[in-house]
Amino acid sequence: PFPWRWKMAPRSRQRSSAPLQVLLFLNGWYSATYFLLEAFVFVYKVLLLPYPFTNLALDVVLLFLYLGTEATRIFFGSKGNLCQRKVPLSISLALTVPAAVMAAYYLLLQTYALRLEAILNAILLLFYAVELLLGVLALVSFSSVDSY
Repeated sequence: PFPWRWKMAPRSRQRSSAPLQVLLFLNGWYSATYFLLEAFVFVYKVLLLPYPFTNLALDVVLLFLYLGTEATRIFFGSKGNLCQRKVPLSISLALTVPAAVMAAYYLLLQTYALRLEAILNAILLLFYAVELLLGVLALVSFSSVDSY
């Protein structure tokens, strides 16, 4: 009797991953906190350590690149999961690789790495590993749905 009920998928067809969605939400907050803490750590390191300008410029550019990549990755992951679409979720999973590489850079290769940064990046890499696993499982779940 109601026209909007015809367009909804039956409840048994819902394949979006609640754990993935919660993890993406928490990772959004963690990424914002990570960005701010890392920016404050850079200010601390510039004031107290002999930081070469070229290395500082590289680290700051990578931090802003990380912010853009992470925001895009979380957006596509959330929309792909909630709408049960393979392409946005695949884009999110693909963007996990450069984001993890940047986190590994800040963990291992930057000029001065503090213990706080090591802890922050280890947590970030843990987020990425679990999100990658849950994202692949959700993608497999979406692939098993018959499209009509």
